[in-house]
This record gives sequence, structure tokens and C-alpha cells, in this order.
Amino acid sequence: MATATVRPATDDDVDAIVGIQDRTWRTAYAGLLPEEAFASLTSDAARGHWTDAVHAGDDFHLLVAQEGGEIVGFAAAARYPGADGLSIAEISTLLVEPRWGRRGHGGRLLATAAAALRAAGEETGRAWVPETDPASRGFYARAGWQPDGAVRTLDTGSGTLREVRMSGSLDLRLIGLDDDS
Repeated sequence: MATATVRPATDDDVDAIVGIQDRTWRTAYAGLLPEEAFASLTSDAARGHWTDAVHAGDDFHLLVAQEGGEIVGFAAAARYPGADGLSIAEISTLLVEPRWGRRGHGGRLLATAAAALRAAGEETGRAWVPETDPASRGFYARAGWQPDGAVRTLDTGSGTLREVRMSGSLDLRLIGLDDDS
């Protein structure tokens, strides 16, 4: 296997991030989301969103996993104030393109994102995953994260998508996180 790394994203990574999100969502969420949702993933607005994320500041981390010279996955993690005055540490996106799965990229992304959030003083994190996505739920469970009882329902434009919130410690090690979501 070529050298695998995780690093902060740059403007040069935006097209790869857009492509990975498009290909991964089309694979994982076929039948759950309408075509309009998939089409929006490659729009100019989506590219603008990810370009803005590259420059979002200290409390937002956009990371890319790279194997050899190719971007194979990415994660977005943020720390922000909650309604109760306490801060929230969240992994908002963690995707590895399916053809690069099962090579440890997801674990490296999660561990690196968790370390960045921990460095900001956080101890626990959370991530929202579709209830009908056993691969992502299993990935977070292998990291010691569990459903915490919170659920939300998103309007997809042609129906709804129910998500469960997974929560757990940000004190993660790569051991045991070698299988990707």
C-alpha cells in the first residue's frame, strides 16, 4: 500500500472533495435521497461551500485522506456553541470513496478530527448518521461511539430521512478503527 496520510484540505482539494461526496452518496444513499439532492452535490454552490470550509477558521477542520498522490476521503469537524452555553464538538461529514474503503482511511480521518477537537478542549464528540446506514453506525461503534437517544428527521424533498446521533470520546487511537465507513 502506498503511503496514507491525513492533512488539512486546501483550495486544490475542493474538486476531489466534491467528487468523493457525489460518488459516495450516490452509492450509500441510492433510494434514500432524490436525484435533486445528488445533483446539488456537484453544483457551483457546493464547490463554494467546500471552498469556504477550507478557510473557515480555527474551530472548523476540513481534512483529507490521501493515499499516494490521490485524495480518497475527507472529514469535516467543528466546535461551536450550543444552545445551553456549552460547546459542541461534531463530525459533520466523514466519507471515504467506496473503492478506497477498508484501508484505514476512515479511522485516520476520525482520529485526526478527534485530536483537533480535543486540542480545543473538547472531550466528547458527536456525529449524525442515517438510521438506515449500518456501515456508518458500525464504524462509529467500533470507535466506541454509541447512539445517545437523539434523533432528527430531515426533509429530502421527496420524503424524509431519519438520522441518529452517535456520541463518544474524542480520545481515540487508530487501533480498532482500521475499517472505513
